[in-house]
Amino acid sequence: MKVILFGATGMVGQGVLRECLLDPRVEAVLSIGRNTTGQPHPKLTERVQKDLFDYSEDEVRFKGYDACFFCLGISSAGMKEADYRRITRDLTLAAAEPLARLNPGMTFIYVSGTGTDSSEKGRVMWARVKGETENALLKLPFKAAYMFRPGIIRPLHGIRSKTPLYRAFYVLAAPLLWFLGAVSPRLLTTTEQVGRAMINTALNGAPKILLEGADINRL
Repeated sequence: MKVILFGATGMVGQGVLRECLLDPRVEAVLSIGRNTTGQPHPKLTERVQKDLFDYSEDEVRFKGYDACFFCLGISSAGMKEADYRRITRDLTLAAAEPLARLNPGMTFIYVSGTGTDSSEKGRVMWARVKGETENALLKLPFKAAYMFRPGIIRPLHGIRSKTPLYRAFYVLAAPLLWFLGAVSPRLLTTTEQVGRAMINTALNGAPKILLEGADINRL
């Protein structure tokens, strides 16, 4: 299959890209983002897109793909709801809407998060906005769409978060994360497991649309 990947330079996106490049079932990957990954590979094509809200000048690049793995995201810390909604919901739909129109046979997988509020009415701002985003994606005419809701994600294979606070957390919490993964794996997943689960879901489907950490690990 041919995959479009958004957010390949982020922690989750790096893991997903790694698994896509390793998996013989993935024929080609188009990475779209504001920066390149710096990883030369015969399966990888990279497009620098400075305006992630507007693809109208070159939509034809989107055509002919089987799956989209959308791994872009930011922390809501210190953000107003309107600003967070624009970066989270509006930016995601700016890419998803033309993809659905051009590739009706596509499977779209969105990285959300555990605690996302599907009712859109809860008290937690980021959870409401993520819920809005998920619900809007599920209304688009894709062949299938799945919402990945991982909890704690442990980076593997030298992958690091771009956020300094998160990097510090992973360094300090490394022993605890190892113990948590051994004792209760449903609470923890890894960048490798997320990438493999996305590929398997795009190729074979999944038993439900909203996939929590334990579901991701099983997939």
